[in-house]
Amino acid sequence: MKVVNCLFVEYALKSLVAFGLLLVGTECTAAEDVAKQNATPQNVAPAGFVALFNGQDIDNWQGLGHYDPRKLKAMSPEERAEFDKKNAADLAAHWRVEDGVIINDGHGVFLTTEKEYGDFELLVDWKMVSPNTDSGIYLRGSPQVQIWDPSNPREVKNGAPQGSGALWNNSQSSAGRFPLVKADRPVGQWNTFRIKMVGDRVTVHFNGQLVVDDAVMDNFWDRESPMFPKGVIQLQTHGGEMRFRNVFVREIAGEEE
Repeated sequence: MKVVNCLFVEYALKSLVAFGLLLVGTECTAAEDVAKQNATPQNVAPAGFVALFNGQDIDNWQGLGHYDPRKLKAMSPEERAEFDKKNAADLAAHWRVEDGVIINDGHGVFLTTEKEYGDFELLVDWKMVSPNTDSGIYLRGSPQVQIWDPSNPREVKNGAPQGSGALWNNSQSSAGRFPLVKADRPVGQWNTFRIKMVGDRVTVHFNGQLVVDDAVMDNFWDRESPMFPKGVIQLQTHGGEMRFRNVFVREIAGEEE
């Protein structure tokens, strides 16, 4: 009966929001929300998307850290082969798959797509295992859609209490540097990003809420130049265990832009 009430409340909430009203005291609990997520088939791409993670292994990914893409392209074939070999060993030491979930121990290179992407839409679920962890999603090899613990006392000065999901590496005066709303779930629960990147503009929905609205993303590696037209997608590691699942991408054709 409680699940039925929860569904009714969700419908009523949408109706009231449409009229600018506020509903308080629903019967929808965090436990019900988690149960709903866990009941959904995992790592199965929705229509129009391709699964970047098959739920079993990360064989179609490579290892790459915080590294300027221009330097990467300037390497000789021999230098690149040695570089890739070292990163592959690092990847194997710090990333693994268990029960349909990608797990990183908080160290090592970032999990990086082998393919480069231009305009795309990315879906990804992530979970922070311990408090005060920091992570992020690199777009076209550039940092980043921020992930951090809003309660981390060490990051108060950097704006963590405003929440995850924004383009924190943008210049301080840029739109999109901080989220429009705080949408983080408590540490230990799954969160969902929906990230759309067209040209140098990024829109982010975080747990169903708009947190970045068509903001220009700075080219971190050369702020005087526009964003790279293509690049890899990276799941960042930064000092604490992170988990990922349901990683899907949809490439955007020119007419959809």
